[in-house]
Formats: sequence, C-alpha cells, structure tokens
Amino acid sequence: MACLTVYSTSVTGSREIKSQQSEVTRILDGKNIQYVLVDISQDNALREEMRAKSGNPKAIPPQIFNGDHYCGDYELFVEAVEQNTLPEFLKLA
Repeated sequence: MACLTVYSTSVTGSREIKSQQSEVTRILDGKNIQYVLVDISQDNALREEMRAKSGNPKAIPPQIFNGDHYCGDYELFVEAVEQNTLPEFLKLA
C-alpha cells in the first residue's frame, strides 16, 4: 500500500494554518491512520515538491497525498470527514 503523506510547516505566523494542520493530524491519529509528516519549512525544495505534486503553484499546507496521488487540502479533508468518506478521500478504500 502507498504511504500517506501530509505536507505541513513548523514555521508559520498563521494561526489558521497551525490549527488546520493540528486538526488533520489529530483526526488521522484518532483513526489510527499512519502517515508521514513532511515539514516544508526545512527546505524550499519540499515546498516546491508539494506545490508541483498538488498542481497548484500557490498551495499552502496542509496538503495530503497517498503515494503520488493527490488527495486534497484541508477543506476537502474536512468535507470528507463530515460526509464519512475519509477512506475514499485518502484513497485507502
């Protein structure tokens, strides 16, 4: 099975981004879904990789991928949680 990756940043002045990242990881942890957290603040190449893989040159964390497949951003993640379609959203089903 492909590995779930969550792109995040440990350096941001935005409370909204911090809150969104925390909510995504809290929900994944709560559902015992394994993932790798990639901190884009450690290297600009990681930010560019995240943006290239998502197809959005202005993408901001959190961005979620399953292997090379783009799952979506925070808004799509929350929508999937609310609609009880998280496994499908994460391409786990």
